[in-house]
Amino acid sequence: MLLGVIADDFTGATDIAGFLQGNGLRTLQLNGVPAADLAVEADAVVISLKSRSCPPAEAVADSLAALDWLRARDCAQVFFKYCSTFDSTPKGNIGPVTDALLDALGEDFTVICPVLPVNGRTIYNGYLFVNDVPLNESGMRNHPVTPMTDANIMRVMEAQSRGRAGNVPSRILDKGVEAVRSALDALRAAGVRYAVLDALNDRHLEVMGAAVQGMRLVTGGSGLADGMARHWRTGRTAAVEPVVRGPAVVLSGSCSQMTNAQVAAYRAEAPAMAVDVDRAITGDAAAYADDLTHWVLAHQGGLAPLVYATMPPDALRQVQDRHGAARASERIEHLFALLAQRLEAGGVVRFIVAGGETSGSVTQALDIPGFAIGAQIAPGVPWVRAVGKPLALALKSGNFGAERFFFDAQSVADGSH
Repeated sequence: MLLGVIADDFTGATDIAGFLQGNGLRTLQLNGVPAADLAVEADAVVISLKSRSCPPAEAVADSLAALDWLRARDCAQVFFKYCSTFDSTPKGNIGPVTDALLDALGEDFTVICPVLPVNGRTIYNGYLFVNDVPLNESGMRNHPVTPMTDANIMRVMEAQSRGRAGNVPSRILDKGVEAVRSALDALRAAGVRYAVLDALNDRHLEVMGAAVQGMRLVTGGSGLADGMARHWRTGRTAAVEPVVRGPAVVLSGSCSQMTNAQVAAYRAEAPAMAVDVDRAITGDAAAYADDLTHWVLAHQGGLAPLVYATMPPDALRQVQDRHGAARASERIEHLFALLAQRLEAGGVVRFIVAGGETSGSVTQALDIPGFAIGAQIAPGVPWVRAVGKPLALALKSGNFGAERFFFDAQSVADGSH
């Protein structure tokens, strides 16, 4: 096993798995910490956790359990995968998990690189940008669970960890692999624990991918993994799983800026039902899920029906003021979990899901042990096929994809894209 990935949410896991598969690595995604006796044959294994926004101690425990499973299989290198917008709170969970993994591996230094230039996530002088806008000025400042209010990744990392952070600037990346390795050695010698790598373009990914070869632990977004995987290319094309045919649904829980635009574009042409958030939070969730299931099944044929809790920032703040942010999020995700179970029982076999928390809730509710990787819909979003079940899912991080993503997903599935 060349690479073992510990991903802090389900959309992030499919994101990185798609890039690894695209570089010719046989890649398997496993949901949750696998059973100790599970045998796998793969160049890369991605373990999906739901550890992005849970209590830090829980995130650390789950991540260490995943690490133990990978080490028992002589995994050559470990990659801690988090979102390319560095989604976390002042208490973690990126910092605590990184520290725990370093300690378990007997290491004192790693890289921090939440980049994906193809999707507009770049780092310059240690500051993270989203489509050329500083992170704290992007839509992430209004995230309901992990609002990002500082674009300086060194500062954010130091606030939630126990070491110092430094920067390898883009001008060093421009000089090539050996220059980056020298800069990393200098930072480590100076007592820095976390090296934030700048990345502005595809060439920088190639350089950093080569520079981190041999590090036992690296951390970052799927852009770094893409750069690393290019140096392991086997000359083959990894098999792509076909998408299951049959009834479909779109479930959207993300309130990101892009998902709001995607929902608006889709509901103008397709059957769409907004979640009654007050009923979802305070009412009988099971009865409400029954009603939504009946509506979805009654609207099969043509474009897949959409059920969405997506809303603009002002409406989201009103919901949080009425019910509390944590309670509102938990109850809406619970509703989506119940709905997914009922839809599967009703014959739905294709699930297009927007939002990391929503994707995790749906995948866990469907009791899917893992995924084989299918065709790419957009950068970072492949179709995946459930292991052991005739189900296909497209799990989309909130800000990924173009405005017509929900249309594109169905076109790819039907072979017309």
